[in-house]
Amino acid sequence: MVIAVVGRPNVGKSTLFNALAGENISIVQDTPGVTRDRIYATATWLDHTFTLIDTGGIEPESKDVLLSKMRAQAEIAIATADVIVFLTDCKQGLTDADEGVAALLRKSKKPVVLAVNKVDDFVKQKYDVYEFFNLGLGEPVAISAISKKGLGDLRERVFEVALPETDEEPDDDRPRIAIIGKPNTGKSSLVNRLANEERAIVSDVAGTTRDAIDTVITREGKEYVFIDTAGLRRKSRVEEEIERYSIIRAVAAVERSDVVLLMLDASLGVSEQDAKIAGIAHERGKGIIIVVNKWDLVEKDDKTIYRFTEDIKKTLSFIPYAQLLFISVKTGQRVEKLFSMIDTVIANQNLRIATGVLNEIINDATVLQQPPSDKGRRLKIFYATEVSVKPPTFVLFVNDKELMHFSYVRYLENQIRQAFGFMGTPLKFIIRERSEKEQR
Repeated sequence: MVIAVVGRPNVGKSTLFNALAGENISIVQDTPGVTRDRIYATATWLDHTFTLIDTGGIEPESKDVLLSKMRAQAEIAIATADVIVFLTDCKQGLTDADEGVAALLRKSKKPVVLAVNKVDDFVKQKYDVYEFFNLGLGEPVAISAISKKGLGDLRERVFEVALPETDEEPDDDRPRIAIIGKPNTGKSSLVNRLANEERAIVSDVAGTTRDAIDTVITREGKEYVFIDTAGLRRKSRVEEEIERYSIIRAVAAVERSDVVLLMLDASLGVSEQDAKIAGIAHERGKGIIIVVNKWDLVEKDDKTIYRFTEDIKKTLSFIPYAQLLFISVKTGQRVEKLFSMIDTVIANQNLRIATGVLNEIINDATVLQQPPSDKGRRLKIFYATEVSVKPPTFVLFVNDKELMHFSYVRYLENQIRQAFGFMGTPLKFIIRERSEKEQR
């Protein structure tokens, strides 16, 4: 789910964004217009994971060039979001600009939660808060972003209006595949090739696709939903303001997906920008297939594919589990193999290991390589169990989680992968501390 925080400049959007995200990501200053670019973060509350978008302030009638561009960005954020948090300022009171923003939000037809910020004392300021009923957007939620007051009520209201929208989705069990990558790598062309028709605009101009487009493709009686996205650029190369939100669309597409296809251009190789794009999918626990397109344009010898594979492994070393496929969308070379690879990755995303078998693997692993120790105290793993899928998630109960080094978790992951493969999917590990007495 995508939540956008919008409002006129200097009402505290970045402060609220940071409070909800749990870290200082946005620049917070007492100057209107400081947040010039959208910033996104993944956050959790109770059982809900969501993507939060911070936006520049909206000045509906402003002729200022910067504010006009910020308004355009905010409008795209509104179009992308599932729920909008409209933030106002209790101390400044209801303004004409607030009325203008409210009119814009009503046109969007999106669920809106009205929040009134800078309420330090609800009893003393309650009549100031009630003034915002005049916006016609329902009951305002009084908060203080800087002191984090009222945020629980705000989150609760957000999910109250959002959940009816998302409750319909679980019935759709069709595999969802997001296609992400830099511009002009052939994402839209791949969808067209798979669908055998021109569904998306295909052009040699980088960034032609500016929105996420869903295409349903049927193979052997099974339906797949492919989500094509705008290409993600380096920030310094972004010229048009609308392109700045391509990353938000990509993040939203990734969150809706089961598997992500990371498209690379074989003629350009793999870059650090590709690594950043892959990181979006990895952080969200999605299955990943690296698709190297335009393989027909590469001059080859008997070591070409080996060199390219090694280059990918080096640059994308944090996703060693990712599947790899070399294709040519133009000629159709190996394109059909995508479907069997997608099926394999989805099966691995949903694979469950019996608890008894899992503990045998862990026990054997600790015999082969002794757990780490510190100051005479050695790590003990009492018990392990798989608690969820998509991605497969394992809980390890230990005597002291401070002794569980990252390198040993990676070692245990490798042992589990040797036994069960889990190709194409990340594995998540949660370390829980228990005393030996609790284990008896």
